[in-house]
Amino acid sequence: MIKSAYIHIPFCQNICSYCDFCKVFYQEDIVDKYLTSLEKEIKTFYNDDVLDTIYIGGGTPSVLNIKQLKRLLDMLDILKKSNNCEYTMECNFESIDSLKLDLMIKHGINRVSFGMQTINERLLSRLNRHHNKQQIINIINLTKNKGINNINIDLLYALPNEVINDLKEDLSFLMSLDIPHVSTYSLMIEPHTLFYINNVKSQDEDSDVAMYKLIQRYLKEKDYQQYEISNFAKKGYQCLHNLTYWDNNEYYGFGLGACGYINNYRYNNTRGLNKYLKGCYRYEIEKLTIDDKMSYETILGLRKRQGIDKQAFFNKYKKNIDNVFDYQHEKKLGLLKENNEYLWIPEDKLYLSNEAMVAFVGGSTYEK
Repeated sequence: MIKSAYIHIPFCQNICSYCDFCKVFYQEDIVDKYLTSLEKEIKTFYNDDVLDTIYIGGGTPSVLNIKQLKRLLDMLDILKKSNNCEYTMECNFESIDSLKLDLMIKHGINRVSFGMQTINERLLSRLNRHHNKQQIINIINLTKNKGINNINIDLLYALPNEVINDLKEDLSFLMSLDIPHVSTYSLMIEPHTLFYINNVKSQDEDSDVAMYKLIQRYLKEKDYQQYEISNFAKKGYQCLHNLTYWDNNEYYGFGLGACGYINNYRYNNTRGLNKYLKGCYRYEIEKLTIDDKMSYETILGLRKRQGIDKQAFFNKYKKNIDNVFDYQHEKKLGLLKENNEYLWIPEDKLYLSNEAMVAFVGGSTYEK
């Protein structure tokens, strides 16, 4: 039974310089057409599963006007929720207000994720972000006063010309907000972004690693648990929705460019808005073999700080993980550790996680 659903709202008031997500400039009439198509997709593919997590992402879902947001949340009421359903919506500080928060709460949203990225005005300008420190403080306080305390903030680091002291200021400000979850991402210059088109260069690897390790140390000292490569939470505030992905569990993906995993099929929705509005939802569908599923299980599971639960792996696939993958070389290099219960990437090697994962899957000994 599927326990999670992701809903993509691709619209943005402006396009960030670094963003390669599926996004579209906000236009009121286009949003209305999009919501019509989104509702048809949900009604076509949703099978009345009771969901433990729902995540509305983007884009910028909060850019919808109040009438459109009400229409979206009314539409999503078709999704059946468990008693303790974690219901998240992504917001930007400049497009959320008291009325929208009230509407969100009325429909059961109990977790909000804000894109801060940085508080440095020079860096914000380069990112084409338009909030400021006081806006952040006001909106976080408003959200808490409304009764939503499960709050995430996204932090972007290794920005062009960013130095360690810039990052320290961002982290210090984050702590002043007293929020329970932080997601941190190193800036990657991706094709088709404004940074890529303008030939902006990434930070060198040494600087990137130094900033990542600073974040690890700083947040650990502030009692945040690093439970995944990029995510840190106070006790009891891990993001249950994202754990669905990292535990390799099935989930619905609705909306432009969304991906999903249902009945042993992984799929990607079209990124073409005109196709989506015409009801052409699916773009790629991949039927998974047992080998595919075990590879996904390891790549995603190694993102978690605790790593792969060996017994859970056996329960799913009726095979011991060390009989499927040969990872002894990675252990000798210190990229992997294990005990009787778990296999994991050690904390001081998490910044090399991609190398460990690729090497791990490349060492599969399983034959179809």
